[in-house]
Amino acid sequence: MRPLDALAKVCADVRPGEPAEGVLGVEPALVAAPKDLTEAADVMRVAAEKGLVVVPRGAETRLDWGTPPERCDLLVDTHRLSKLIDHTAGDLVAKAEAGLSMDVLGEKLAERGQRLALDVPLPGSTVGGTIASGAAGPLRTMYGTPRNLVIGITVVRADGQVARSGGKVVKNVAGYDLGRLFSGSYGTLGLIVEATFRLHPICAASAYVVCAVNGAEDAHDAVQSVLHSPVAPSAVEYIGPGTVAVLLEGVPDGVAARARQTAELLGENAESSETAPDGWGRYPDGTTLIDISAPPPSLRDVLTLLGPDVALTWSGSGHGQVGLAAEMTPEDVADVLGRLRDVLGRHRGHAVVRYAPEEVRGEIDLWGPIPALALMRRVKDQFDPDHRLSPGRFVGGI
Repeated sequence: MRPLDALAKVCADVRPGEPAEGVLGVEPALVAAPKDLTEAADVMRVAAEKGLVVVPRGAETRLDWGTPPERCDLLVDTHRLSKLIDHTAGDLVAKAEAGLSMDVLGEKLAERGQRLALDVPLPGSTVGGTIASGAAGPLRTMYGTPRNLVIGITVVRADGQVARSGGKVVKNVAGYDLGRLFSGSYGTLGLIVEATFRLHPICAASAYVVCAVNGAEDAHDAVQSVLHSPVAPSAVEYIGPGTVAVLLEGVPDGVAARARQTAELLGENAESSETAPDGWGRYPDGTTLIDISAPPPSLRDVLTLLGPDVALTWSGSGHGQVGLAAEMTPEDVADVLGRLRDVLGRHRGHAVVRYAPEEVRGEIDLWGPIPALALMRRVKDQFDPDHRLSPGRFVGGI
Protein backbone atom coordinates (compact mmCIF):
# COMPACT_ATOMS: atom_id res chain seq x y z
CA MET A 1 0.00 0.00 0.00
CA ARG A 2 1.26 3.48 -0.84
CA PRO A 3 2.27 5.67 2.13
CA LEU A 4 -0.46 8.19 1.25
CA ASP A 5 -3.15 5.52 1.34
CA ALA A 6 -1.82 3.95 4.53
CA LEU A 7 -1.74 7.32 6.29
CA ALA A 8 -5.24 8.19 5.04
CA LYS A 9 -6.57 5.12 6.85
CA VAL A 10 -5.50 6.52 10.23
CA CYS A 11 -5.73 10.31 9.70
CA ALA A 12 -8.45 12.22 7.85
CA ASP A 13 -6.19 15.17 6.97
CA VAL A 14 -3.44 13.78 4.74
CA ARG A 15 -2.32 15.19 1.39
CA PRO A 16 0.70 15.60 -0.89
CA GLY A 17 3.15 18.30 0.13
CA GLU A 18 3.69 21.54 -1.78
CA PRO A 19 6.90 23.39 -2.66
CA ALA A 20 5.93 26.34 -0.47
CA GLU A 21 5.92 24.02 2.55
CA GLY A 22 9.58 23.18 2.20
CA VAL A 23 11.72 23.07 5.34
CA LEU A 24 14.71 25.24 4.44
CA GLY A 25 14.16 24.26 0.83
CA VAL A 26 13.44 20.56 1.40
CA GLU A 27 9.95 19.86 0.04
CA PRO A 28 7.79 17.37 1.95
CA ALA A 29 6.37 14.46 -0.03
CA LEU A 30 3.32 14.22 2.26
CA VAL A 31 1.64 16.33 4.96
CA ALA A 32 -0.50 14.87 7.76
CA ALA A 33 -2.39 16.86 10.41
CA PRO A 34 -3.57 14.56 13.23
CA LYS A 35 -6.49 15.79 15.34
CA ASP A 36 -5.59 14.10 18.63
CA LEU A 37 -3.03 11.92 20.40
CA THR A 38 -4.45 8.71 18.97
CA GLU A 39 -4.18 9.93 15.38
CA ALA A 40 -0.71 11.32 16.04
CA ALA A 41 0.45 7.93 17.33
CA ASP A 42 -1.11 6.13 14.36
CA VAL A 43 0.53 8.53 11.90
CA MET A 44 3.93 7.96 13.49
CA ARG A 45 3.37 4.19 13.52
CA VAL A 46 2.56 4.13 9.80
CA ALA A 47 5.56 6.36 9.11
CA ALA A 48 7.75 3.84 10.92
CA GLU A 49 6.27 0.91 8.98
CA LYS A 50 6.90 2.71 5.68
CA GLY A 51 10.34 4.00 6.68
CA LEU A 52 9.31 7.64 6.24
CA VAL A 53 11.47 10.53 7.43
CA VAL A 54 9.29 12.76 9.63
CA VAL A 55 9.61 16.49 10.36
CA PRO A 56 7.15 18.17 12.79
CA ARG A 57 5.66 21.58 12.00
CA GLY A 58 3.83 24.03 14.23
CA ALA A 59 3.16 27.58 13.06
CA GLU A 60 6.43 27.79 11.05
CA THR A 61 7.73 30.69 13.17
CA ARG A 62 11.01 28.83 13.77
CA LEU A 63 11.00 26.29 10.96
CA ASP A 64 13.93 28.16 9.43
CA TRP A 65 16.06 27.59 12.55
CA GLY A 66 18.78 24.98 12.37
CA THR A 67 19.89 23.18 9.23
CA PRO A 68 17.84 21.57 6.44
CA PRO A 69 16.68 17.99 7.00
CA GLU A 70 18.33 15.31 4.89
CA ARG A 71 14.90 14.74 3.36
CA CYS A 72 11.26 15.11 4.35
CA ASP A 73 8.93 12.24 3.45
CA LEU A 74 6.25 13.35 5.91
CA LEU A 75 5.57 16.73 7.48
CA VAL A 76 3.44 16.30 10.62
CA ASP A 77 1.42 19.49 11.05
CA THR A 78 0.17 20.11 14.60
CA HIS A 79 -2.32 22.92 13.90
CA ARG A 80 -5.32 20.68 14.75
CA LEU A 81 -3.78 19.82 18.12
CA SER A 82 -4.85 23.17 19.53
CA LYS A 83 -6.76 22.56 22.77
CA LEU A 84 -6.15 23.81 26.27
CA ILE A 85 -6.79 20.42 27.83
CA ASP A 86 -6.86 21.47 31.47
CA HIS A 87 -6.21 24.51 33.61
CA THR A 88 -6.11 23.72 37.31
CA ALA A 89 -5.84 27.25 38.61
CA GLY A 90 -5.64 26.17 42.25
CA ASP A 91 -2.47 24.24 41.54
CA LEU A 92 -1.02 26.80 39.09
CA VAL A 93 -0.86 24.12 36.38
CA ALA A 94 -2.10 23.95 32.79
CA LYS A 95 -1.99 21.20 30.17
CA ALA A 96 -2.10 22.13 26.48
CA GLU A 97 -1.75 20.47 23.10
CA ALA A 98 1.34 21.15 21.03
CA GLY A 99 -0.39 23.12 18.27
CA LEU A 100 -1.99 25.67 20.58
CA SER A 101 -0.73 29.19 19.95
CA MET A 102 1.24 30.68 22.85
CA ASP A 103 -0.76 33.90 22.35
CA VAL A 104 -4.07 32.07 22.72
CA LEU A 105 -2.75 30.12 25.70
CA GLY A 106 -1.77 33.39 27.35
CA GLU A 107 -5.24 34.85 26.80
CA LYS A 108 -6.98 31.81 28.27
CA LEU A 109 -4.74 31.71 31.34
CA ALA A 110 -5.16 35.46 31.89
CA GLU A 111 -8.91 35.00 32.25
CA ARG A 112 -8.12 33.40 35.62
CA GLY A 113 -5.32 35.76 36.57
CA GLN A 114 -2.45 33.46 35.64
CA ARG A 115 0.27 33.19 33.01
CA LEU A 116 2.97 31.00 31.55
CA ALA A 117 6.05 33.12 32.22
CA LEU A 118 7.61 32.73 28.78
CA ASP A 119 8.08 35.58 26.34
CA VAL A 120 6.71 35.21 22.81
CA PRO A 121 9.17 37.05 20.53
CA LEU A 122 7.47 35.62 17.43
CA PRO A 123 3.66 36.03 17.41
CA GLY A 124 1.79 32.83 16.64
CA SER A 125 4.44 30.49 18.04
CA THR A 126 2.98 27.20 19.26
CA VAL A 127 3.45 25.31 22.50
CA GLY A 128 5.27 22.47 20.76
CA GLY A 129 7.52 24.74 18.72
CA THR A 130 8.44 26.81 21.77
CA ILE A 131 9.50 23.68 23.65
CA ALA A 132 11.28 22.10 20.68
CA SER A 133 13.33 25.25 20.08
CA GLY A 134 13.89 25.96 23.78
CA ALA A 135 12.94 29.58 23.09
CA ALA A 136 12.77 32.18 25.85
CA GLY A 137 13.23 35.92 26.32
CA PRO A 138 13.86 38.51 29.05
CA LEU A 139 11.67 36.73 31.62
CA ARG A 140 14.16 33.86 31.71
CA THR A 141 16.14 35.96 34.25
CA MET A 142 13.51 35.22 36.89
CA TYR A 143 11.47 32.30 35.56
CA GLY A 144 13.79 30.28 33.34
CA THR A 145 13.19 28.64 29.97
CA PRO A 146 10.75 25.96 28.73
CA ARG A 147 12.87 23.22 30.33
CA ASN A 148 12.28 24.89 33.73
CA LEU A 149 8.52 25.38 33.29
CA VAL A 150 7.50 22.08 31.66
CA ILE A 151 6.51 19.67 34.42
CA GLY A 152 4.92 17.01 32.23
CA ILE A 153 5.03 16.05 28.58
CA THR A 154 3.42 13.54 26.23
CA VAL A 155 5.32 12.58 23.09
CA VAL A 156 5.04 10.00 20.34
CA ARG A 157 8.24 8.09 19.71
CA ALA A 158 9.64 7.28 16.31
CA ASP A 159 7.94 3.86 16.37
CA GLY A 160 4.50 5.31 17.18
CA GLN A 161 4.54 4.46 20.88
CA VAL A 162 3.23 7.09 23.29
CA ALA A 163 5.56 8.12 26.11
CA ARG A 164 4.73 10.32 29.10
CA SER A 165 6.83 11.99 31.75
CA GLY A 166 5.93 14.05 34.79
CA GLY A 167 2.40 14.83 35.83
CA LYS A 168 -0.06 17.47 36.98
CA VAL A 169 1.70 18.58 40.14
CA VAL A 170 4.75 20.79 40.30
CA LYS A 171 6.73 18.49 42.61
CA ASN A 172 6.26 15.35 40.51
CA VAL A 173 9.78 14.10 39.72
CA ALA A 174 9.06 10.46 38.99
CA GLY A 175 10.29 8.87 35.78
CA TYR A 176 12.57 9.98 32.97
CA ASP A 177 12.47 13.77 32.58
CA LEU A 178 11.37 13.97 28.96
CA GLY A 179 10.37 17.61 29.35
CA ARG A 180 13.96 18.72 29.84
CA LEU A 181 15.23 16.30 27.23
CA PHE A 182 12.81 17.47 24.53
CA SER A 183 13.36 21.18 25.24
CA GLY A 184 15.59 22.42 22.46
CA SER A 185 15.61 19.07 20.64
CA TYR A 186 14.48 20.49 17.26
CA GLY A 187 12.06 17.62 16.62
CA THR A 188 14.84 15.02 16.52
CA LEU A 189 13.69 12.80 19.41
CA GLY A 190 9.94 12.49 18.98
CA LEU A 191 6.69 14.31 18.26
CA ILE A 192 5.55 16.56 21.12
CA VAL A 193 1.75 16.25 21.46
CA GLU A 194 0.90 17.61 24.91
CA ALA A 195 2.70 19.55 27.63
CA THR A 196 1.92 20.47 31.24
CA PHE A 197 3.31 23.74 32.55
CA ARG A 198 3.96 25.33 35.90
CA LEU A 199 2.21 28.71 35.95
CA HIS A 200 2.60 31.98 37.85
CA PRO A 201 0.03 34.56 38.94
CA ILE A 202 -0.27 37.75 36.94
CA CYS A 203 1.31 40.38 39.15
CA ALA A 204 -0.83 43.22 40.45
CA ALA A 205 1.66 45.82 39.26
CA SER A 206 4.71 46.11 37.03
CA ALA A 207 7.12 48.82 35.96
CA TYR A 208 9.93 49.22 33.48
CA VAL A 209 12.91 51.34 34.44
CA VAL A 210 14.83 52.40 31.33
CA CYS A 211 18.19 54.12 31.05
CA ALA A 212 20.39 55.14 28.11
CA VAL A 213 24.01 53.94 28.39
CA ASN A 214 27.10 54.99 26.52
CA GLY A 215 29.45 52.19 25.54
CA ALA A 216 30.40 48.76 26.79
CA GLU A 217 31.61 49.84 30.23
CA ASP A 218 28.46 51.80 31.07
CA ALA A 219 26.21 48.97 29.87
CA HIS A 220 28.15 46.41 31.91
CA ASP A 221 28.10 48.56 35.05
CA ALA A 222 24.36 49.30 34.73
CA VAL A 223 23.39 45.65 34.34
CA GLN A 224 25.68 44.49 37.14
CA SER A 225 24.45 47.19 39.53
CA VAL A 226 20.89 45.90 39.18
CA LEU A 227 21.76 42.21 39.29
CA HIS A 228 23.74 42.67 42.51
CA SER A 229 21.11 44.83 44.22
CA PRO A 230 18.11 43.83 46.38
CA VAL A 231 15.50 45.14 43.88
CA ALA A 232 14.74 41.56 42.68
CA PRO A 233 14.06 42.26 38.98
CA SER A 234 11.98 39.88 36.90
CA ALA A 235 14.15 40.79 33.91
CA VAL A 236 17.18 42.92 33.11
CA GLU A 237 17.74 43.57 29.43
CA TYR A 238 20.32 45.36 27.33
CA ILE A 239 18.68 46.44 24.07
CA GLY A 240 21.20 47.63 21.54
CA PRO A 241 22.11 50.16 20.69
CA GLY A 242 22.49 51.81 24.07
CA THR A 243 19.53 50.96 26.34
CA VAL A 244 19.29 49.08 29.63
CA ALA A 245 15.75 48.18 30.78
CA VAL A 246 14.63 46.55 34.02
CA LEU A 247 11.26 44.89 34.67
CA LEU A 248 9.93 44.93 38.22
CA GLU A 249 6.80 43.04 39.27
CA GLY A 250 4.78 42.64 42.46
CA VAL A 251 2.30 44.63 44.55
CA PRO A 252 1.83 48.33 43.66
CA ASP A 253 3.59 49.89 46.67
CA GLY A 254 6.49 47.48 46.48
CA VAL A 255 6.98 47.96 42.74
CA ALA A 256 6.94 51.74 43.10
CA ALA A 257 9.58 51.65 45.83
CA ARG A 258 11.79 49.21 43.90
CA ALA A 259 11.43 51.29 40.74
CA ARG A 260 12.73 54.35 42.59
CA GLN A 261 15.63 52.32 43.97
CA THR A 262 16.42 50.95 40.49
CA ALA A 263 16.36 54.43 39.00
CA GLU A 264 18.86 55.56 41.62
CA LEU A 265 21.13 52.66 40.69
CA LEU A 266 20.98 53.49 36.99
CA GLY A 267 21.53 57.22 37.36
CA GLU A 268 19.79 60.49 36.61
CA ASN A 269 18.84 59.49 33.06
CA ALA A 270 16.68 56.58 34.24
CA GLU A 271 12.94 56.80 33.71
CA SER A 272 10.08 54.60 34.89
CA SER A 273 7.15 53.52 32.71
CA GLU A 274 4.26 51.06 32.78
CA THR A 275 4.91 50.06 29.16
CA ALA A 276 7.81 48.06 27.78
CA PRO A 277 10.48 49.94 25.81
CA ASP A 278 10.82 49.45 22.08
CA GLY A 279 12.54 46.17 21.29
CA TRP A 280 11.69 44.49 24.59
CA GLY A 281 11.25 40.74 24.20
CA ARG A 282 11.86 40.77 20.44
CA TYR A 283 14.69 39.40 18.36
CA PRO A 284 17.05 42.05 17.00
CA ASP A 285 16.75 43.01 13.35
CA GLY A 286 18.93 41.22 10.82
CA THR A 287 18.90 38.37 8.34
CA THR A 288 21.29 36.33 10.49
CA LEU A 289 20.36 35.68 14.12
CA ILE A 290 23.05 34.46 16.52
CA ASP A 291 22.04 33.12 19.92
CA ILE A 292 24.71 33.78 22.54
CA SER A 293 25.12 32.53 26.09
CA ALA A 294 27.75 33.23 28.74
CA PRO A 295 27.90 34.58 32.32
CA PRO A 296 26.47 38.12 32.57
CA PRO A 297 29.87 39.90 32.98
CA SER A 298 30.75 38.88 29.42
CA LEU A 299 28.43 41.63 28.11
CA ARG A 300 31.29 44.13 28.30
CA ASP A 301 33.56 42.01 26.10
CA VAL A 302 30.74 41.25 23.63
CA LEU A 303 29.93 44.95 23.20
CA THR A 304 33.61 45.84 22.91
CA LEU A 305 33.94 43.33 20.08
CA LEU A 306 30.73 44.17 18.22
CA GLY A 307 30.66 47.92 18.76
CA PRO A 308 27.98 50.16 20.28
CA ASP A 309 25.65 50.23 17.26
CA VAL A 310 25.14 46.48 16.89
CA ALA A 311 21.62 44.99 16.98
CA LEU A 312 21.90 43.06 20.24
CA THR A 313 19.64 41.98 23.07
CA TRP A 314 21.17 40.62 26.27
CA SER A 315 19.33 39.35 29.33
CA GLY A 316 20.55 39.44 32.90
CA SER A 317 20.58 35.65 32.75
CA GLY A 318 23.57 35.87 30.41
CA HIS A 319 21.67 34.97 27.29
CA GLY A 320 21.08 37.11 24.21
CA GLN A 321 20.82 37.46 20.46
CA VAL A 322 22.86 39.28 17.85
CA GLY A 323 21.29 40.38 14.56
CA LEU A 324 23.58 40.82 11.55
CA ALA A 325 22.46 42.93 8.61
CA ALA A 326 21.66 41.60 5.15
CA GLU A 327 24.45 43.72 3.68
CA MET A 328 27.11 41.57 5.35
CA THR A 329 28.80 39.04 3.08
CA PRO A 330 29.02 35.37 4.12
CA GLU A 331 32.72 35.95 4.77
CA ASP A 332 31.93 38.92 7.02
CA VAL A 333 29.40 36.87 8.99
CA ALA A 334 31.90 34.02 9.38
CA ASP A 335 34.52 36.48 10.65
CA VAL A 336 32.19 38.07 13.23
CA LEU A 337 30.93 34.66 14.35
CA GLY A 338 34.47 33.33 14.79
CA ARG A 339 35.61 36.32 16.83
CA LEU A 340 32.41 36.22 18.89
CA ARG A 341 32.99 32.56 19.73
CA ASP A 342 36.55 33.34 20.76
CA VAL A 343 35.34 36.05 23.16
CA LEU A 344 32.52 33.94 24.59
CA GLY A 345 34.83 30.94 24.89
CA ARG A 346 36.96 32.85 27.37
CA HIS A 347 33.83 33.04 29.54
CA ARG A 348 32.90 29.39 28.88
CA GLY A 349 30.04 30.58 26.70
CA HIS A 350 28.93 29.76 23.18
CA ALA A 351 27.25 31.17 20.08
CA VAL A 352 24.74 29.32 17.89
CA VAL A 353 23.33 30.63 14.61
CA ARG A 354 19.56 30.23 14.72
CA TYR A 355 18.82 31.33 11.16
CA ALA A 356 20.75 32.76 8.24
CA PRO A 357 20.42 33.08 4.45
CA GLU A 358 21.33 29.96 2.50
CA GLU A 359 24.56 31.44 1.17
CA VAL A 360 25.65 32.27 4.73
CA ARG A 361 24.77 28.83 6.10
CA GLY A 362 27.08 27.32 3.50
CA GLU A 363 30.06 29.29 4.86
CA ILE A 364 29.69 28.80 8.63
CA ASP A 365 29.33 26.20 11.34
CA LEU A 366 25.93 27.02 12.81
CA TRP A 367 26.53 25.23 16.10
CA GLY A 368 30.17 25.69 17.05
CA PRO A 369 31.94 23.39 19.55
CA ILE A 370 29.53 21.10 21.41
CA PRO A 371 31.29 19.24 24.26
CA ALA A 372 28.28 16.99 24.91
CA LEU A 373 27.90 15.89 21.27
CA ALA A 374 28.84 12.25 21.93
CA LEU A 375 26.19 12.01 24.66
CA MET A 376 23.62 13.69 22.41
CA ARG A 377 24.32 11.14 19.69
CA ARG A 378 23.71 8.29 22.15
CA VAL A 379 20.40 9.83 23.20
CA LYS A 380 19.42 10.20 19.53
CA ASP A 381 20.28 6.55 18.88
CA GLN A 382 18.14 5.46 21.83
CA PHE A 383 15.06 7.49 20.91
CA ASP A 384 15.34 7.30 17.11
CA PRO A 385 17.57 4.34 16.18
CA ASP A 386 16.76 4.60 12.46
CA HIS A 387 17.37 8.38 12.43
CA ARG A 388 14.03 9.14 10.77
CA LEU A 389 13.06 12.16 12.90
CA SER A 390 14.26 15.47 11.45
CA PRO A 391 17.63 13.98 10.45
CA GLY A 392 20.28 16.64 9.95
CA ARG A 393 18.23 19.42 11.59
CA PHE A 394 20.26 19.56 14.80
CA VAL A 395 23.86 19.81 15.94
CA GLY A 396 26.34 17.39 14.44
CA GLY A 397 23.82 16.25 11.81
CA ILE A 398 21.62 14.64 14.46
